[in-house]
Amino acid sequence: MSYENDAKITHEDRGSGDLTYLIEMHQKEIWDWKQKEADWIKTQNLLEGSKRIVEELSSKLVQQVRIIQELQYDNNTYKKEIEKLLAEKNK
Repeated sequence: MSYENDAKITHEDRGSGDLTYLIEMHQKEIWDWKQKEADWIKTQNLLEGSKRIVEELSSKLVQQVRIIQELQYDNNTYKKEIEKLLAEKNK
């Protein structure tokens, strides 16, 4: 093969061993992996945000349950007080 024949090789004629072809393929592969990594990072951030929301809601739920228990205790206490006052009034 002479120099003239080498110069006539087109982009489509490049084989899998051509260095520029390999570089282009690796660049495309790198780009694909970077896109996948970006998706993974996005998913990770979404997961972490969701975890924080669940933790906050869980904390608020525990606080609300505690408040409800305190109110129920107060209601029972007031109910007993009212019953006691009514019993004394009716004597």
